[in-house]
Amino acid sequence: MKSVALALVAGSALAGCQTAALAPAGPELLLTGVGRYAVFADLSTRTRSGDHARIRSLQVVEPGFEVDGRAFWGGWSWWAFDCAAGTADRLDFASVSEGGIEGPAVPDTDPPYPAAPGGDAAELLAVTCSDARAGPILTTVEAAVTAGQQALTE
Repeated sequence: MKSVALALVAGSALAGCQTAALAPAGPELLLTGVGRYAVFADLSTRTRSGDHARIRSLQVVEPGFEVDGRAFWGGWSWWAFDCAAGTADRLDFASVSEGGIEGPAVPDTDPPYPAAPGGDAAELLAVTCSDARAGPILTTVEAAVTAGQQALTE
């Protein structure tokens, strides 16, 4: 998987950063897993067509994460899944700096891969393909960052 730090630097180096544009009703963020990062699925972006599904996820980094002196909350990624085959394809990464400013998306050109049990991709696939959900739904990025950073420090 591509280096998150590299993507954060690339996103912050490009001009034209903008505030994150989410679904009109706002995000519906569900914590899907905590490991190196806290990962949230944005249920408001979930779409499905047959065995294929897409969703946007928010990856939250530990408190105090900085790249080149700039504080970051994490980043957004679009994912595509083949629910029948159990494969995942991370399509991009857009950094989110402290305050919620979203950097431009950096494409992820790696091919789809099997979603390994217990990994971020498998946890997102479960929520996206089968509507599996457990836990509270958070409605702001700020709330997800707070909850994610707390989970990372536990």
